[in-house]
Amino acid sequence: MPSNAANVLKIAAAVVSDPDGRLLLVRKHNTSFFMQPGGKIDAGESALEALCRELDEELGLQISEDQLIPLGIQSAPAANEPGVVLEAHLYSLVIDEPVEEAAAEIAEARWVTREEAWQLPLAPLTKEYVVVNH
Repeated sequence: MPSNAANVLKIAAAVVSDPDGRLLLVRKHNTSFFMQPGGKIDAGESALEALCRELDEELGLQISEDQLIPLGIQSAPAANEPGVVLEAHLYSLVIDEPVEEAAAEIAEARWVTREEAWQLPLAPLTKEYVVVNH
């Protein structure tokens, strides 16, 4: 499917897990899909800088760039923006601390096992790449 730059959204997202292997999924306000925490990469910002900023804004997590392990770039249809394709810079993050806060545009943050994740409405990127492979 050809896409032009207007239809591609560059984001940075974290595959956040705990030592037990559960995944942290988030859901934005007024949406039904669960996905990875993260967000748009602003002009002049690196993917790592964007992800650290988003994790702080959305979940109150103070993460340093060296805690994030690159997983590569994946493309998938955007869950909440029809006709838009995500170019997602994915990073792995393992944390052993509770995430109590859901802030900014996040309505809900939930720790789930892979089995529990399949019971949720998942964003395409989360379904096609994250839950299957991690």
